[in-house]
Amino acid sequence: MASNRARRIAKEIADIHADTHSQITAEPVGNDDDITHLRGTFPGPPGTPYEGGTYAVDIKIPTDYPFRPPVMKFQTKVWHPNVSSQTGAICLDTLSTAWSPVLTIKSALLSLQSLLSTPEPKDPQDAEVAQMLLRHPKEFARKAQEWAVIYAGAPRKHAGEGSGGATDETLRELELKTKAEQEKEDLAKYDGYNKDLIDRFCSMGFDVDRVVAAFKYYGIDRMEGEDYELEEAYMGDVTARLLGEP
Repeated sequence: MASNRARRIAKEIADIHADTHSQITAEPVGNDDDITHLRGTFPGPPGTPYEGGTYAVDIKIPTDYPFRPPVMKFQTKVWHPNVSSQTGAICLDTLSTAWSPVLTIKSALLSLQSLLSTPEPKDPQDAEVAQMLLRHPKEFARKAQEWAVIYAGAPRKHAGEGSGGATDETLRELELKTKAEQEKEDLAKYDGYNKDLIDRFCSMGFDVDRVVAAFKYYGIDRMEGEDYELEEAYMGDVTARLLGEP
């Protein structure tokens, strides 16, 4: 008699076969009798550098599924901050801490498709890719698309093509998101102090972190982030500390 796990996996595969709209697939690897090792595929999401490609994923179902998530890794090489460019390992909470028994193989594959649309460089699987996205988003998009062409069978896009506009729009969104995240991260360094107030010391050649540490050491009021003139005594104390004087 088939186990509950086997029945559930078989039903999930049948549901995937019945859904032709999503273009998600999942088939046993090698022996059709073994439905605990599957190969899933999904199309690259439109409006991204991955558009037009087909991405294959190796899926292994643990013995205590669905109470533990399937083990998934990309078989198709993909240039993405949350996927290892070397091994295909994936950083996605749906496949770890956020897994729930109500989720399915299909929903996990859809989550991977969504991950390609919404990279999270602040929580990377591949640090090199993440740094490229944060620092050089145009270069990231170019390389991600190049890999989509080479490894996922995506059509090569040329200037002036309709699909290129969608990629350009996504690139602009990535640039804006990256810039906003960088500005937020930079602002956090001021620890609630007014940026101009701190920068007046930074203009003397001191790092933000050192200036903020000196302000905190002397208990200088943050004044709810407002700019103001420090008392002369505090100016001297902070400057002396920054210069390493006793």
